[in-house]
Amino acid sequence: MKVLLIGSGGRENALAWKIRQSSLCSELFCLPGNPGTSAWAHNVNLSALDFKAVGDFVLDNGIDLVVVGPEDPLVKGMRDFFQADPNLANILFVGPSSKGAMLEGSKDFAKQFMLRHAIPTAAYRSFTKETLSEGQAFLESLAAPYVLKADGLAAGKGVLILNNLEEAKQELANMMEGKFGAAGNTVVIEEFLKGIELSVFVLTDGKDYLMLPSAKDYKRVGEGDTGLNTGGMGSVSPVPFADELFMKRVEELIVKPTISGLQSDGIDYKGFIFIGLMNCNGNPYVIEYNVRMGDPETESVMTRIESDLLAHLEAAAKGTIASQKIVIAPYTALTVICVSGGYPESYPKGLPISGVEPLCYKAAPESVKVFHSGTKMLCQEQQETLVTAGGRVLAVTVNGPSIESCRERAYKEIEKIKFEGIYFRRDIGCDLL
Repeated sequence: MKVLLIGSGGRENALAWKIRQSSLCSELFCLPGNPGTSAWAHNVNLSALDFKAVGDFVLDNGIDLVVVGPEDPLVKGMRDFFQADPNLANILFVGPSSKGAMLEGSKDFAKQFMLRHAIPTAAYRSFTKETLSEGQAFLESLAAPYVLKADGLAAGKGVLILNNLEEAKQELANMMEGKFGAAGNTVVIEEFLKGIELSVFVLTDGKDYLMLPSAKDYKRVGEGDTGLNTGGMGSVSPVPFADELFMKRVEELIVKPTISGLQSDGIDYKGFIFIGLMNCNGNPYVIEYNVRMGDPETESVMTRIESDLLAHLEAAAKGTIASQKIVIAPYTALTVICVSGGYPESYPKGLPISGVEPLCYKAAPESVKVFHSGTKMLCQEQQETLVTAGGRVLAVTVNGPSIESCRERAYKEIEKIKFEGIYFRRDIGCDLL
């Protein structure tokens, strides 16, 4: 089977690594990919948002299955484009239509979906620039901290949690004035849920589903969960408090109503659902939906799936996922993200990276994997140099028997990686010990 994987980050590097292990995979392409994906796939230098060019590539290269990693092509209708073209309509496709992608593309749509299908979530109201004064009055009715969410896509950074009322009012105005671009034209204000966050991942064909390993990510740039929000500074899987009883509640109260809600709303959904949850005294509440795998959670989760991921993806696309059984390894996976100095604000690019190659890529426990997130190969005078090309540069993932052993190994391996201004959190997993 020839597979095309869409995306260019650490998530796609981890997916490429896992897909290529399948005996079903005859050839793997990644569009556009990165230096890390090139170890497992042929990188394709095309824009993921140029749907016609992507479609032409699929037809010209006999692609059997398309897997979409990031949310942007889905929200902008890549699946719809394929379904509308008679030459592409029969290509197996993992990823929802633009209607299904609204679960991530619009916070307001997602909240209405949850309320409509009795899925536990925080109380909320939505406001626009025209109703700014009402939004500020609504803030006054709430107790701190105040939660503001840009309705649209904001690269994982459109959520503000503020303790000061006046600051919350000002940030509400800032969001509507373009702080997050068009994503902030509508802002969701919701009650603050106190508890511990975790990420739950589901692969569905719209009728049945597989539960993938749970994970916890670390969003803030500073240790002790301080500082600005980021795209993610690390992750751990499994989550110790997500025991069998809690996950059963998640499945019954959230996963099953979500799948049945998609069906009753007439949304044909074949792909991943990422459910961001809050564990409030043993009761799960949905914080948000994403319509793809999370990053950096994917880098941890993929290393714990022992069954054939490509077989699962094919079944999701064909509508036969009920025939599949996922096998999850009992060991721990921990990921630490190495970022550019200054991230998530301004940071330099093009800085040489060393110390990556010696790290191994075994699938077994006790192994270390380095997945590329924001890197590129710079060619000068017939010599290739790996350089930084983004805020989140590399993801170091370690498998082992415990969080403690994974932490020890991860930070030991990170010492080998060098680039100017390298920064990483040293407390990933500490809160779970």
